[in-house]
Parts: sequence; C-alpha cells; structure tokens
Amino acid sequence: MRSILETFSNSFPQRNYLIEIICPEFTSVCPKTGQPDFGTITFQYTPNELCIELKSLKLYLQQFRSRGIFYENVTNQILDDMVHVLSPRWMKIRASFTPRGGISTSVIIEYPFPN
Repeated sequence: MRSILETFSNSFPQRNYLIEIICPEFTSVCPKTGQPDFGTITFQYTPNELCIELKSLKLYLQQFRSRGIFYENVTNQILDDMVHVLSPRWMKIRASFTPRGGISTSVIIEYPFPN
C-alpha cells in the first residue's frame, strides 16, 4: 500500500517547520461489524529531506475504504508507512472517528516514540 505514496524534495531542509494536513473524509470498515467507519486523519510533521505529495496521500487513504481494520491498527499502519516513505524529523497522527453507539474514539501516535 505504501508504494502509492509519492514525495518531493523539501526546499528548506535546514529549517524546522511544521506541516499540517487534515483529511476529513477518511473511511474504513469495522472488521467486527462490517459497518463503515468515518473519521478525520490529521497529520503534523517536521520534514527532513522529503515532503508528501498530497494527491498520492489522498489515493493512499482511499485504499482503506473497503478494508476491515480497527482504529488502532489503521492509525499505526499509516504512521509506519509515512515514516518509511518520508523519514521525518517528527510526526504526529491523530485519527478522530465519528461517534458510534454514543462513543467517540481518537487514536494519537507520535514519531519518534516518546520514552
């Protein structure tokens, strides 16, 4: 799946700056119920040598639409794939899913992992 992610060169690798990308139309499928899950994925990262190309990110995220996967798993997989492709200085992903049965869930993960 990560092979679809494309990058471009960071024009300012000497600087520490924050890129924030908000993807409010994320969809996957609950592996237990088969029901669709809807959420917002927010990326924050400090690039090193590379930045993510947005169209490829959109196509990458669309691959989860028919995939049965738990919230925790999808968030961790997205982080693993992004870190593999970008090697950022720092990255944080927040996956906030719409309420189901009156319960809201957000999964937040950061790289490098805090000690």
